[in-house]
Amino acid sequence: MTTTEYGIVYAVHIITVQFGSVVSKVCEFLLRRGPLSSREISRLVEPDMSYNQVKDILCLLIQHNCVQAFSIEPPDGSESKATVQYIVLCNNILHRVRYNKFSRIVNEELDFKCGAVLDGLLSNGRLTLGQLIERDKDSGKPTGSEEIRESLQKLVADRFVERIPSPEPVLGNKEQELAKKKGSKAAKILKEPETLEERVLEAATPVDAIRFPHIFEQDSNSPLADNDSNIPEGKRKQRDVDSSDHNNEVIWRPNFEEFIRRLRHKACVEIVKERRDEGCAIVLKAMLEVGRSHEKKVKTDKSVPMSLSSIYEEVMKTEAGRTLVLERVEACLDQLSATSSYLPAFVIEMDDSYVVDFKSILSVAQKDEVQAVVMRRYGKEAFRMFRYLSQEGRFVETNKIADAALTEKKDTPQILLKMWKDGYLHMQKLVVTGSYVPFLLWKVNKLIVTKQMLDEMYHASLNLSLRLAHELELEKEVILLSSRERDKKIKAKGLLLSSTRFKLDDAIMIFHDF
Repeated sequence: MTTTEYGIVYAVHIITVQFGSVVSKVCEFLLRRGPLSSREISRLVEPDMSYNQVKDILCLLIQHNCVQAFSIEPPDGSESKATVQYIVLCNNILHRVRYNKFSRIVNEELDFKCGAVLDGLLSNGRLTLGQLIERDKDSGKPTGSEEIRESLQKLVADRFVERIPSPEPVLGNKEQELAKKKGSKAAKILKEPETLEERVLEAATPVDAIRFPHIFEQDSNSPLADNDSNIPEGKRKQRDVDSSDHNNEVIWRPNFEEFIRRLRHKACVEIVKERRDEGCAIVLKAMLEVGRSHEKKVKTDKSVPMSLSSIYEEVMKTEAGRTLVLERVEACLDQLSATSSYLPAFVIEMDDSYVVDFKSILSVAQKDEVQAVVMRRYGKEAFRMFRYLSQEGRFVETNKIADAALTEKKDTPQILLKMWKDGYLHMQKLVVTGSYVPFLLWKVNKLIVTKQMLDEMYHASLNLSLRLAHELELEKEVILLSSRERDKKIKAKGLLLSSTRFKLDDAIMIFHDF
């Protein structure tokens, strides 16, 4: 999904708060104009900053995983050289407000030592093992180089940390590639990435053997070796020397993809727990554990098929799961596979195996969020109309909507028009021969509504961030004035704002990241 207007404003605000207005100016040009070369950026920002300043800013944004450099291969026969361009990674910028969530995952699933190593990577963007050890030495309570090494190994093993991508991947000329693939079987099987950003990220990301090198290690005495002797030849990809520093030490960074996957799974479990019961949530969580290693991308619609035995085996690994007998697990799977007028099937049963339907689970949460907004903004009657249209999924005539939603026919058009003007409904006029007044047909356009909701949530997050910054400034003034009562009130307000922004970000991920 493309970034909305307030999504861009919010991303620029995040960069401004963390790096200053000069850096955010470069970032905003990339967000609004798309990929640019350093010379093009320099011309746009003149005379506010020099070309060298632009290069320094781009290096800073790359260091913090907010920008990726790339170039496109010139057409065949062309003597021109490929120009290095820079593309902003808006999702990575938005992830910066989620660092506390990422740290919490590691602290809960691994330990606080691993959490400390992750915090170092989150705050610095990219570091080598040597730099992590030096950072530990400079801290008040150093844990030791071996502890840092072991913690980093655990983080890479669980894919929370990865080797940095290729610094300047070269993309093939798309027209030439399509011409070569035209008519071939590969063209029918392989799906081209939809956006330039996806093409750049795909080209920059190394194969798993290089991205998570320890997985293929044979020498236990060298858990984070920097050579590729331990990587099977068939899985080896051309090594990019720029992915290491001058001492040939591997550079590491947080793997945001894995954190979002974990948060997505957690959200799915919470939805099932709320809509079904605790037992179904335990079974679904086990299914997600079984299928996680097979997920090739975060936004996957369905999991791989899983057998009952593999699900039950995973259920038995948890303390809560050990209270469930096999018959209870089967009953939970039946519940998850059932459909109703209000709930879709969360799990698909096929050939003695089970598949998690992520799309169905998350659609329930999205629908709840949208309908809650419609209820608050337009009232109960509008909520009933919107819910009916969502269930129908097609154009419906005004009078039929009034009958289904049990509303007055004279009030129905006005309510529907309000929602249409705000972008929540799609309207179509149907002219009937012999009638002076056209019939109005109404439908919920899910794509438009989702984008509308997302933009409104970005706007709300921006306002909350600005208000929170204001309250923090007030808190500093109060400390100087030593007013205890007022200090408590401002701190309480700050905590409320932080908590609200935290929950709002969960909703944003439901619509954008999951």
